Amino acid sequence: MVMVVCGCVQVAVRACFLGVIFGCGLMISCSETTWTHFGWYLCSLSFFHYSEYLVTAIINPHSLTLDSFLLNHSVEYSLAAVSSWVEFTVEKLTFPELKQLNWLSVVGLLLVLCGEALRKAAMLTAGSNFNHIVQNEKAQSHVLVTGGVYAYFRHPSYVGWFYWSTGTQVMLCNPVCILGYTIASWRFFRERIEEEELSLIHFFTEDYVEYKKRVPTGLPFISGIRVN
Repeated sequence: MVMVVCGCVQVAVRACFLGVIFGCGLMISCSETTWTHFGWYLCSLSFFHYSEYLVTAIINPHSLTLDSFLLNHSVEYSLAAVSSWVEFTVEKLTFPELKQLNWLSVVGLLLVLCGEALRKAAMLTAGSNFNHIVQNEKAQSHVLVTGGVYAYFRHPSYVGWFYWSTGTQVMLCNPVCILGYTIASWRFFRERIEEEELSLIHFFTEDYVEYKKRVPTGLPFISGIRVN
């Protein structure tokens, strides 16, 4: 009982924290300030992490943990986030005109919105088959999902996350982090896809191989694991 209560409190604390960040972002976005685009970023970041937990709770509650917020995804993820804040602040103070490229920030916002929508559509379509952790053992309920957004991309959740991640830096007009995020995300998802597809081929054999031949990964220059 005590553990359940502690778990609920920890969830509430994280959800409240993300809600406060979203509220701050909303206030900055709606106020007359030159930091508007950073407000968009705060809203995008907090909504992404909160919705990861919420959608997981809906589609696969058995796999739900505090890690489903993805707040502690990895040290590299945290360093990337801090790096983007530092770059934005330094460039804002030294080259303020760089942060006033409204058209570029709007492009970034569209990438963020489309990426977020695609990722959540992928999670909802996969249902209980979706998990934040690559599965090495096939569950009895595990089926090969090929409909919905999976008819267009083999890994739509990764495609969505890739463009969401890169879009946040385009939105902030962070030239260094745009390049850094793109390269780091591409390398991460290339390795992740290859690891995941090894398991999927093991789980679904020829069915997945045929699906792999028909549908691309959705990410540029990433074809997935090679099959002889």
